[in-house]
Amino acid sequence: MYRRLFFLLWAFFIIGAFCISCSKTEQPKLAASGPDWIRWRGPDANGIYPETEWNPAVLNQEREPLWTFAVGKGYSSVAIKGDLLYTLGYDEGKDTIFCLNDQDGSVVWSYSYDCKPGEYSGPKATPFIDGDTLYSLSQEGHLFCFNALDGKIIWQKHLNEFGARAPTWGFAGSPVVEGDLLLLNACESGLALNKQTGEVIWQSKASATGYSTPVLYEQNSTRYIALFGQKAVYGVEFETGRVAWSLLWQTSYDVNVADPVIFDNKVFISTNYRRGCALVDIQAETPQILWKSTLFSSHFSSFVYHEGYIYGNDGSAGGPSAGFGFFRCINAQTGEDMWFETAGLGSLIMVGDKLILLDDQGNLKVAEATPDEYREIAAGVLPRGLYWTPPVFCRGKLYIRNNARGKLYCIDVR
Repeated sequence: MYRRLFFLLWAFFIIGAFCISCSKTEQPKLAASGPDWIRWRGPDANGIYPETEWNPAVLNQEREPLWTFAVGKGYSSVAIKGDLLYTLGYDEGKDTIFCLNDQDGSVVWSYSYDCKPGEYSGPKATPFIDGDTLYSLSQEGHLFCFNALDGKIIWQKHLNEFGARAPTWGFAGSPVVEGDLLLLNACESGLALNKQTGEVIWQSKASATGYSTPVLYEQNSTRYIALFGQKAVYGVEFETGRVAWSLLWQTSYDVNVADPVIFDNKVFISTNYRRGCALVDIQAETPQILWKSTLFSSHFSSFVYHEGYIYGNDGSAGGPSAGFGFFRCINAQTGEDMWFETAGLGSLIMVGDKLILLDDQGNLKVAEATPDEYREIAAGVLPRGLYWTPPVFCRGKLYIRNNARGKLYCIDVR
């Protein structure tokens, strides 16, 4: 009897110890909440995602991705609605638009079409989800409107139909839907189509274009879009396409890429090849440059504006400055340098009150979004490759594209 009681107590001890061990190693995940990431630069098109229930410390550990998907060559980011994720890739003479199950990375549907690879092969624009409709643009100019649920084509066009010529490295500005309009950085200063039919609502002069995505803003109760053309930045009336203002801004090789940042009737712009950055007052028909600086010379990475400060990357993808650059914070009103952290070319987004910084070698960091100093709170390293596509965050998961390996990683950070 005592022997039986001894074994019973021993069994309870082993089970209890095992449960304690499990509770120490497997912490419960935080509840994920937040809006869909339906477009380039997130729900509000500003690189900011409003979620606080996530765990940056996860990145300090070696952790396998939740799933990995072979998306192919290209630089497109992802768009997410519910459990569906959309992106594009290039392989063997074809672009493919993928709809994936966000839970496991499995393919829900895909559609492929012939497309030239172009230099720096593959698509560069990010799809836009509008309800149950998906809009997608190739670097060559193929424009599609899909049923987002089953992949059936509703309509398709090619941007050369509208006199739009691709810039040197292909169309890169992502489509934007607002109201009944589909807005595109095409022709000299933009193009607007009926989102349901693809018919022209307004168009600018036939021309090659810049690489940025149209940015919506409102001023004096009128809606506008700001975008970079090849040789100027434009403010365009949303409904009519009339150019309200423009500022000549020429960059070597016409590489005007990073999206303009609009706040307080001002626009912040930045381009590479030491062209630098500027803050411009756009209240009058003739824009006035308030300050200029070389602190930010962005090759193609866009910026985050938060509580009077601008966060971003000053780095180059090629030439003698390749591999050398900084993540930094500046005072938006004065251009004063607040802090910098040495890095190469990189990109960043903001999640809650934290910055997620990714350099082109796959070094991933999390820092406080504060102008006081650079305060790093977590860091990790991704598989070797090239990382030119900015990270995406949605409901406790981080999505990162390895451009060299043609892989898309989904990382659980709860």
